[in-house]
Amino acid sequence: MPLITRVQDLATRIATECKSLRTMINGNATDLSALNTTAKNNIVAALNELKAAVDAGASGAVIDDAATASSTTWSSTKISGEITAALNALTTGAPAALDTLAELAAAIADDANYAGTVTTALGNRVRVDASQSLTAPQQTQARDNIGAQEAALIGDPDTNFVTTFTTGLV
Repeated sequence: MPLITRVQDLATRIATECKSLRTMINGNATDLSALNTTAKNNIVAALNELKAAVDAGASGAVIDDAATASSTTWSSTKISGEITAALNALTTGAPAALDTLAELAAAIADDANYAGTVTTALGNRVRVDASQSLTAPQQTQARDNIGAQEAALIGDPDTNFVTTFTTGLV
C-alpha cells in the first residue's frame, strides 16, 4: 500500500477523533457559540466564568444554613445534621434492637396484619376481668394450663360436709 494512502488513512482517523472530541465538548454544536456564557471562544474561559458565577452566587445556588428558601441551599454539613436530627426524633426512646424499620418488621415477624394477629391471640386468652363462653376443649386447655380440675371431678362445691360427717357417724 502506498505511503500516501497510509497518511490519508491516518488523517481521516485523526479528523474523526477530533470531530468526536469537539462534539463531546460542545454537545451537538459545531463551535463554542452555543455556550450560555460571555466567553464563547475558549472552553476554559467559559468554565472559569461559570465557576466565578457559582462562587458569587449568581447561579442561585447560594449556601445559607440559616434559611430555608427556594433561592438558597444548605451546606452538606447542615443537610447531614438535619437528616441525623430527623432520624433521632423518629427513634427517640426506641431500644437499639428496634430503632430501624427492618428491626421493627423482624420483631413483628414480617406480619402485615400484625394488629389482627395480636387481637385474635388476645381473644384466645382466659379473661380474669369478665366472664367468657369457652368451648369444652378450650376449658380443658385452660384448666390444664393452670393445673385446675374440672367441676365434675371436684364435685358440688356447695356440699355440706358437716352433714356428710354426721351421716358417717351413724
